[in-house]
Amino acid sequence: MLKHTLLAVGLILVSTLSLSAQDTRHVTEPTLPPACVSLDAQLQATSGKLAPSDERKLDSERIQHALDACAKGHAVILRAAGVANAFLSGPLHLRDGVSLVIDSGTTLFASRDPAQYEISPGSCGLVNQALPGCRPLIGADHVTGAGVMGDGVIDGRGGEDLLGQSVTWWQLAEKARAGGRQQVPRILVANYANDFTLYRITLKNSPNFHVVYNHGDGFTAWGLRIDTPQRGARNTDGVDPGNGSRNVTIAHSYIRTGDDNVAIKGGEGGIRNVSIVHNHFYWGHGMSIGSETFGSVSAIRVEDLSLDGPDNGVRIKSNASRGGLVQDVVYDGVCIRNSPNPIFFDTGYTAAGVLQGNRLPTYKDITFKDVNLSGGGAITFNGYSSDHRIGVTLEGVVITDAQPYSYSIRHADFHVGPGPMNLQLKGSDTTVTGKASAGETQNCATKFVPFAEGTK
Repeated sequence: MLKHTLLAVGLILVSTLSLSAQDTRHVTEPTLPPACVSLDAQLQATSGKLAPSDERKLDSERIQHALDACAKGHAVILRAAGVANAFLSGPLHLRDGVSLVIDSGTTLFASRDPAQYEISPGSCGLVNQALPGCRPLIGADHVTGAGVMGDGVIDGRGGEDLLGQSVTWWQLAEKARAGGRQQVPRILVANYANDFTLYRITLKNSPNFHVVYNHGDGFTAWGLRIDTPQRGARNTDGVDPGNGSRNVTIAHSYIRTGDDNVAIKGGEGGIRNVSIVHNHFYWGHGMSIGSETFGSVSAIRVEDLSLDGPDNGVRIKSNASRGGLVQDVVYDGVCIRNSPNPIFFDTGYTAAGVLQGNRLPTYKDITFKDVNLSGGGAITFNGYSSDHRIGVTLEGVVITDAQPYSYSIRHADFHVGPGPMNLQLKGSDTTVTGKASAGETQNCATKFVPFAEGTK
């Protein structure tokens, strides 16, 4: 049974985001919509796996039929029934105003059959040079008020062999390092989907990015959990909002994955008005902006964030083939520990392939306020050139331990203070104004919490 639906509907909204958040909407905790239909599971998963005999028993048609028939403002509920606790599906399409809710104790498994996702015959489940060849597990296109919610799990099964093959989705991504592009699905792609909501759901093991949100106005991820291995799961970004989007909030979420925890993309159309607030990130490539910034990135607020053991902490990445203006970005109340690169502002990002071009990156009006670092690592503020610089204000930015730190700084302008600051800001073509002063720094001891495996 869906234990939370009836209780959630009509509840007073109990949590509101900080007034300083940059999303221009008044964002409050979502509620689960009432059900239009509840579908009972017919498959049983044991230790997170389906029986081989069940791998062709798709639930796609009955789930899609329910979504198509559901009234706006309602939800299709997927729920366990006795020992049956699993659904198996290929691509699904959300409808206007309709949510998909995965109940507690229930898992929606993605099919491992590439043919289910192919855009054209034979286009999915291989490495080639073509454009994307796979549809996502869940698509939301040109809809308003749709969402994916509930206390259950959506498992993309990126580390399991494709049906009839001895290769996983993630192994295809590794093969693509030598050239070409892995043609693999993503869990969720939303395009031109206004007022879209992810609430309390757990996403895991996506073959590629877990969540992509483009060309939309109004995206909320609240209480989201993303759980994918640190190594061997290439290109499994957590949440990637961007490319013509505005008014984005990611709040009260827990993310650990094999690539960027969050990557704000400033491609065609740019992105603005983003709030990343009250979150916990673990392994991954950090709180990132880029690598596409040529459409511009602005009005970004990252507040009350812990980063515990990521490959990179706070990161802005781009290069001359995809760069542009990144401005008006504030990191406030951020705690970073045990990261090889706790601060990494890079204008020569190499993983994007082509480095040279006429889209030159500039980062300015970047503010660090009450940011604590521990565990050592490399601190990088590398501007592109004397004319395309990095401009940063540091207010209360403190290394809190005696671990070794290295620095790479060039083409950068810093303003220091008020408050303490003990970074070593020496580099080529670099200026420093202002002065650090005595003051208290934030206490990060209570911010590093275990990954939330699920709701209590």
